[in-house]
Amino acid sequence: MAMLWVKAFHLFFMTSWFAGIFYLPRLFVYHAMTEERAAREQLQVMERRLYRFVTPIMWITLALGLWMLYDYAWAAFSSMVWLHLKLALVAALVAYHFYCGRLIKDFAADRNGHSHVWYRWFNEIPVLFLLSIAILTVVKPF
Repeated sequence: MAMLWVKAFHLFFMTSWFAGIFYLPRLFVYHAMTEERAAREQLQVMERRLYRFVTPIMWITLALGLWMLYDYAWAAFSSMVWLHLKLALVAALVAYHFYCGRLIKDFAADRNGHSHVWYRWFNEIPVLFLLSIAILTVVKPF
């Protein structure tokens, strides 16, 4: 019964984390497009606050996921390829999250080296992560 609560909270925090990493690169698109100083400053504040908000949510998501992995998933599924692929994708998603943090610092220092078109494509990466992780977790194709 307790593990069902852990799963429910894991899903809640995972959804919240994804909401943040769906929106943050969208702010980068707007930031790369704007020429107005006041708008850039406002976007920097929004980016920084959102990143600071979703980073603890990421850690909670990971902690709950590790709890489930330790409690039953590793014993039940450790020999299955889907779990290893999922964990690799989660690790890549964490790297994406921290790369977003680096981009925030680049914007703050006026060192942005990408166009708004690049950020539009960059913004689609979390969608691929979510789809892949959901399929691996639910369907367990391997």
